[in-house]
Amino acid sequence: MQRRRLHRFFLIAMQKAYSCTEAARVHPNERVSHDAILTMLHRLEPTEESLWQESSQFVDKSKGYLVIDDSTLDKPYASKMDLVSYQWSGKHHRVVKGINLQSIIWTDADSHIPIDYRIYDKAKTGLTKNDHFREMLLKAKERRFSPKYVLFDSWYASLENLKQIRNLEWLWMMRLTPTRLVNPDNQGNIPISEVEIKESGSLVHLKPYRWIKVFKIVSKKGDIEYWGTNDLNMSELQRLSCSEKAGIIEEYHRGIKQFCGVERCQARTGKVQKNHILFS
Repeated sequence: MQRRRLHRFFLIAMQKAYSCTEAARVHPNERVSHDAILTMLHRLEPTEESLWQESSQFVDKSKGYLVIDDSTLDKPYASKMDLVSYQWSGKHHRVVKGINLQSIIWTDADSHIPIDYRIYDKAKTGLTKNDHFREMLLKAKERRFSPKYVLFDSWYASLENLKQIRNLEWLWMMRLTPTRLVNPDNQGNIPISEVEIKESGSLVHLKPYRWIKVFKIVSKKGDIEYWGTNDLNMSELQRLSCSEKAGIIEEYHRGIKQFCGVERCQARTGKVQKNHILFS
């Protein structure tokens, strides 16, 4: 446990070098070697439960929001490295080589705590990103979370996902693509971009789900965003508050990349990669 904690502090404190050699060099125990640290990373069993054991003491499960998203950890020079495949990168706006990390964080606006994660590796697990999405929400329910809202991007806006959240009896808000088909007037489905949406939001039918409330946001630059929720009484002020919290997970992913070196592990084995991600 002590070695785990020290290695986590090492990743947080370092700015550039994240190797086992550097970890051994700055270790308070001069007898700890590169090989000892590498052996630890090979021996430890990386589990999502380990993250929860660390973070559970900091969250109030009866308050706050659950935010889910994924991010690609760049591995442009990876050769024969486990977990690496071609992934879509929002940062690069193209397909790149990397590891896809799916995270769920709890936030009350002041604190932002990661509570669960999955590594997308469909070739080995057979599970899709949406499978992981539903799995993490079921785990949150098992841990007795009662979020005000579950917040997520349009990637996870499948009907199966929405129905599961409904079964969990939670409220959700998600980003919608302009091409998402909705029925605003019982005259048939049309893309949401063609719907006249009030400034305070409008009710539309999402077949075969149920009625939802949608919002259209136009930025000063003319960019347009669409958001939807199963909270039919949501106000524009509540929508704004939720969309701000939804963006927190992007800050979290950016933070572990910039300040914890989550992308910097060069080990080839998946076990070491997973432990490095867990410690980050």
